[in-house]
Amino acid sequence: MDENFDVLIVGGAIMGAAAAYFLTLDPAFRGRVAVIERDTTFARSSTTLSAASLRQQFSIPENIRMSLFGLEFLRSAKERLGTEVDLAWHEGGYLILASEAGLPILAANHRVQAAEGADIALLDPEALKAGFPWLNVEDIAAGAYGRSGEGWFDAHAFLAALRAAGKAQGAHFITGEVVSIERTGDRITGATLADGRRFGCGALVNAAGPRAGRLAGLAGIALPVEGRKRCVFVVHCRTPLPKLPLLVDPTGFYIRPEGAYQICGAPPPEDNDPDAKDDFEVDWSVFEEGIWPNLAHRIPAMEELKVVRAWAGHYEMNLLDHNAVIGPHPEVTNFYFMNGFSGHGLQQAPAAGRAIAEWIVHGRSVSLDLDVFGYERIAAGRPHAELNII
Repeated sequence: MDENFDVLIVGGAIMGAAAAYFLTLDPAFRGRVAVIERDTTFARSSTTLSAASLRQQFSIPENIRMSLFGLEFLRSAKERLGTEVDLAWHEGGYLILASEAGLPILAANHRVQAAEGADIALLDPEALKAGFPWLNVEDIAAGAYGRSGEGWFDAHAFLAALRAAGKAQGAHFITGEVVSIERTGDRITGATLADGRRFGCGALVNAAGPRAGRLAGLAGIALPVEGRKRCVFVVHCRTPLPKLPLLVDPTGFYIRPEGAYQICGAPPPEDNDPDAKDDFEVDWSVFEEGIWPNLAHRIPAMEELKVVRAWAGHYEMNLLDHNAVIGPHPEVTNFYFMNGFSGHGLQQAPAAGRAIAEWIVHGRSVSLDLDVFGYERIAAGRPHAELNII
């Protein structure tokens, strides 16, 4: 072995950085941590290509609790990561709209959110029109609006600050691609990189994002996580849209402010959403045929807009139930998952990183009970579905 570490974290974007940060922060952990990342430019990272937003509008209490900790972490970033850190946190709210058919689910989700202390208001069409006069509500039954605690931020700054803090606390950062994992019975003993370097480990953390399924496969472990391409379009509407939140339409598109512009996107049809593999080409038909007509219907001022630019990133999809997989493998107990967040990983990275550190150091997730996200449901094929996926 070139070197031995107590913990190897494979994947150096937001999940891996968060796990390293919390491990090295824990005074009970005295081991050595290494984070392995194949592309430290992060040019194609899900972290840096995301819409970089945070919400509490989920259907599962544990998802709300994880994002509430993410909110606390963002609000206290200067105290945690350094006074020079500016994550450009903008508390602009989410507005999730529902048609008459979608109202029962929206209302049920709102009850869960309220029970968890999330500051979400359920608004009828009249209240929506009063608060957002540019909005067409003629086919809308209600909207759930985050009055506080929801918004967007700078993903690049968040990632850089977490990595810098982890490094300052003693974590090692290694550039390379893991091509094989050494397993002896029910233990992971090391990993080999494409350039031939080999590292021994006491534990291995899978933080490989859309490639997590492939990485688990190197250890002989099945994990139904793949990348799904999502295109983000930057547009400019000349008409002012005061108090534009991150709006989610019943047709599936979202839109939010981005400086002087807006960014928007929408998922493709489920039957035309293959494994992205290495596809980062922008699909302009998603905007022209899907988003724009629905956008112009919902916000009539958007009938006239300018498309400024676009990019495509990969969305880490858990094919079983669109929910995270967090914690140790039940049999290969030194192999840890922090995978499959299906679009809400960036906001939940602090909670996930803390949970993985607690599992490794204390043998369980101490701060939050996240057992519902354990691998056992994957092995059993027993989904625990999140209904509020964007």
